[in-house]
Parts: sequence; structure tokens; C-alpha cells
Amino acid sequence: MLAETDVAPKSLSADDARAEIIRAAIEEIRPNLKRDGGDCVLVGIEGNKVMVKLTGACVFCKLASATIEGIQAKIVERLGELVRLIPVAGAPGAAKAPPLKAPH
Repeated sequence: MLAETDVAPKSLSADDARAEIIRAAIEEIRPNLKRDGGDCVLVGIEGNKVMVKLTGACVFCKLASATIEGIQAKIVERLGELVRLIPVAGAPGAAKAPPLKAPH
């Protein structure tokens, strides 16, 4: 007869749980942005800085700053701590691209 083993499910680290809360808050807002032809993509998290990229209609929208403020407020509400939402340009991950060297 086989004995059952008690295997505890893997618990998320504090950073992973925090990142998941941030992702969930952004995912909750995305359908509203998509309805208007825009979108918001999580680029990265560094400490209390959350980098996002606005795409589609959000790029040139006059209300993009209000959108960023709304997303930031939703994240702060869910997370229970202050974060700074930073919009970045370019492809996700491009914010960390190495600097270009001058030709010799």
C-alpha cells in the first residue's frame, strides 16, 4: 500500500507575491484600455518603481498621464504601499538596453 505524502504547495516569496499583485492590478485595468484601442504592458519592477509601456491609442492620448495616475492608484490600493509608475518607451525590456558607443 502506498502512503500519501503531505506536500505543501510552493509558497511565493514576498517579491513574487508583490509582483503578482501588481500584475493583477494592471490586468484588471487592461480591458478598459483595450476597449478604447490602447493597452498597458508591465515592463519591469525595481523596488518601488514599476515600469509600464502604454501602447496603441494610449501613446498619443492627451489623457495618458491620467491613465498612468489611475493605474498607479489601483496598484497602491491593492499593494498597500507606495509605488511609482514609470512609463517607458520602446519594446518591453528596452529600458535596460546598453548605451550606444560612439564610432571611432
